[in-house]
Amino acid sequence: MVVSRGKTPSAQETFMQMAQAAGLRGRVFITLGLLILVRLGIRLPVPGINRAAFTSTFAGNPVFGFLDFFSGGGFSALGIFALGIIPFINASIILQLLTAALPSLERLQKDEGEAGRRKISQITRYVALGWAIIQSTGFAILINSAEGVVFNPGIVFIVQMVVALTAGSMFVMWVGELITERGVGNGASLLIFLSIVSGLPSTLGNALQIAEQGEVSKVIILISVFILMIVGIVFVQEGTRRIPIVYARRQVGRRTYQEQKSYLPLRLNSGGVMPIIFASAMLILPGTLAGLTNNATIIEFAGYLSPNSSLPWVYVIFYLSMIVFFSYFYASLVVNPIDMSQNLKKMGASIPGIRPGRATTEYVEKVLNRLTLLGAFFLGAVVLVPVAAERVVGGGIFSGFGATSLLILVGVAIDTAKQIQTYVISQRYEGMVKQ
Repeated sequence: MVVSRGKTPSAQETFMQMAQAAGLRGRVFITLGLLILVRLGIRLPVPGINRAAFTSTFAGNPVFGFLDFFSGGGFSALGIFALGIIPFINASIILQLLTAALPSLERLQKDEGEAGRRKISQITRYVALGWAIIQSTGFAILINSAEGVVFNPGIVFIVQMVVALTAGSMFVMWVGELITERGVGNGASLLIFLSIVSGLPSTLGNALQIAEQGEVSKVIILISVFILMIVGIVFVQEGTRRIPIVYARRQVGRRTYQEQKSYLPLRLNSGGVMPIIFASAMLILPGTLAGLTNNATIIEFAGYLSPNSSLPWVYVIFYLSMIVFFSYFYASLVVNPIDMSQNLKKMGASIPGIRPGRATTEYVEKVLNRLTLLGAFFLGAVVLVPVAAERVVGGGIFSGFGATSLLILVGVAIDTAKQIQTYVISQRYEGMVKQ
């Protein structure tokens, strides 16, 4: 097999390594096997529930639809893996927020190295366990109170359902960690990726139904928008602002090292998909409150926060505002200009024309704010373009498969492909050493 040393592995080399290298092939098979196992667990039903009555009672609930999206149909199927990876994702977000707020956790992450990261991972597991118990308890109480949904309602059913859903969520979390350790890619991300991909058949079914009705032009337009969005997401997800930095001249012993030039990469979309997830949660919150309180004012306000309302600009302004707010909020958690400035100073590096210290912090912060604003508008465009296209054309292909789905799919696919390429490059250099 011919390889190009020093260059990114080609598709042919990558597939050859996946077929021939026992290590990479084993990792791929482990990943596929565990993902199939999770999908089978989603279809194992929780006993004691009338499925038909459950579907008719909770079909239009926005919270159930939001959670069903991330569980890959687990909520609608009422399987033992209905919670899926959601408690672990929530626990990870909570730990990120607490790490930025609590100095003890921040020191644990920055100063303790690998041991500190293992402690934070252990804390995340405990928080995920508590969150799974809380979510499953609320879910069980809600179903138990619904008329005709449970065959034998009562405390016994609630306890059984809490135990089943919590155990299923912990098993899925363990599978995700096992994929990360012994498989290919990030386990939690791949589980969400799998949940989204499981909704593709229904999306394609909607497209075929529209095409069978003689509206082929609508399908072509919507699919073209879909493809253009994927291309745009790839470019923006990989887009970075490279701030040039210069390392000072150093003298080690009798040798003098000349100035070295490098760059500081700042991502255009540092928050990833999280701003859209938070904004979507805020968007369904009024509808949830309206269903619980039956307040006329809340019901009217929740009606405006729909793309099909009589005032769609209210939906657009509210959604964009939430996306911009959470983009800045999450960017402040991911990137810290003060830490960047201090690290550059410790390494003897500086930005040309910018003094080290406070001036560097202000410069990085200014650049980061501009990038975050551009990234927020990009996220807003990704969210609203499919909605606008369906509203203009009149199709329903993107139902349940919008911006969040595309961003997660593209991001996870890119990260997994990079990890496979890294493994192929390591195998390439191992071959060079043996020669």
